[in-house]
Order: sequence, then C-alpha cells, then structure tokens
Amino acid sequence: MKRIALFLLTNIAVVAVLGITASLLGVNRFLTANGLNLGALLGFAFIMGFGGAIISLLMSKPMAKMSMGVRIINQPSNADEAWIVGVVQRFAQQAGIGMPEVGIYEGEPNAFATGAFKNSALVAVSTGLLQGMTREEVEAVIGHEVAHVANGDMVTMTLIQGVMNTFVVFLSRVIGYAVDSFLRRGDSESSGPGIGYYVTTIVLDILLGFVAAIIVAWFSRQREFRADAGAAQLMGSSVPMQHALARLGGMHPGEMPKEMAAMGIAGGIGKLFSTHPPIEERIAALQARG
Repeated sequence: MKRIALFLLTNIAVVAVLGITASLLGVNRFLTANGLNLGALLGFAFIMGFGGAIISLLMSKPMAKMSMGVRIINQPSNADEAWIVGVVQRFAQQAGIGMPEVGIYEGEPNAFATGAFKNSALVAVSTGLLQGMTREEVEAVIGHEVAHVANGDMVTMTLIQGVMNTFVVFLSRVIGYAVDSFLRRGDSESSGPGIGYYVTTIVLDILLGFVAAIIVAWFSRQREFRADAGAAQLMGSSVPMQHALARLGGMHPGEMPKEMAAMGIAGGIGKLFSTHPPIEERIAALQARG
C-alpha cells in the first residue's frame, strides 16, 4: 500500500505544480478567440496527465527512501541482513530481473517495492515485519514485492494514472468552457475565460480526480492478486503467502489520530479507494490456486 500511496501523492503534487506553472506562464492556448481548440486541449491534457505520472514514477525511489527513512543495506552488518539480501537476490534471479536495492525502515509490519525500472528497483521491509513474522512468512512477503517488480506494476500504474489524469484535465476544461459559455451567453464584449470556467474547472478537477482515484485503486487491487500469485510461484507453494497474509491480518497497525479516524478505509465508500483487496479475499484466491 505504501508503494502506491507514495506514487499517487507524488503524482497529485506534480500535476498541481504543472497546472499552476502552465497558468502562470500562459501556456493554456486551447482557449482562443474562436472558441475551444479541442486538439490543443487534448495535447495539453496529454502532456499534463502523463507528465505528472512519469515524473512521479522517476521520483518514486528517492521519494520512498526519504519519506520512509529507508536504510539501504550496502554491506550486511549481521546475519539477518545477509539473509534478507540473499532472499531478494535469489528471487530476483528466479524472476529474471536485476538485483534491486534492499533496505530496512522503522515502522509497523509492512514492505514495499518501487522504482521506475525492473533492473534498478528498491525492495524494503519494515522492522515490524521482521519482528512479527517467521522467516518463511517474511520470505513470502519479499517474494510478493519482487513479483511486483517483475510484473512491471509501477510502470503499469503510471500508464493507468497518466490516462486518468489526461481525461480529468480534458473533461474538466471542456465542461468548464461549456458552463462559462452558458453563463455569458449574449455577452459579446467579453473575451477570454470567465469566472464560470475557472470555478467549474477547479471543482471538476477535484471531483473527477476522486473518480480517477477509484479506478486506479481498482487496478491496484488486481495487481495485488497477481503479486500474491507471483510470490507463491517463487516460493514453490502458496501456503507461506497464505500464512503471511493471515499473520498480517492479525496484526494491529498504528492507531490513526482521532481526527483522521473517519477517513479510514476499513468500510463503506473507503473500500473504493483501497489499493489492496481484503486479506480474506487474497487468501481465498491463493487457496483456489491449490
């Protein structure tokens, strides 16, 4: 979850900065004296949408290291670190990818993989995971993360996010132009976009952004099932991954601040924004594999 959350947050920030910069520099040339230039708008939306997603992807590894406080294991200092590096190396060879960087960070039970390229990724595990799981379970979790890298999930999510961003930028401005034209009908003296355009565009950027987030989260959930299956293949059995998921389901994550409790994704509409399927569904999918 941390891998996708970091990517999404970075993407939102980058798109916002690109949008503000474009407005300040006056590059929004799709609004002309003759009306809306749909071709120019689509080009602008494409650059904005995929530009933000690609920049987020390229920034994903350094951002993860910085925000999560990941300590890279360049030279194992003890037997546990040597074992973790050995497991990642073995799985990377099995999966046919380059050796990822391996790191450890302080935190609740979790792990993530990130990076723009299969052969220069990062796999990191938390101290909580190492302390709360057996070695076989940790091995299965590492296999899950290596499978994410081998499947090219970060690139896939980037493409999906780029498409969603493009549609959000394009549709919000088309609708904004239509609303503005309706509000200013009969006013032939006004030139350029009016307040109706700007307000509608901002509101729709937010609303359509939520819809896009739901779609991206759905794709992310499908990636998780595939990574679980990949871990089972790397381990030679689905049982260790089932045990790891069951163990994770019994662990208690850090308590959310009271003011944020209502934003939890445990139930209701929050499930639509969850990047991971319920653990019970993931275990059932593994059991169905046999």
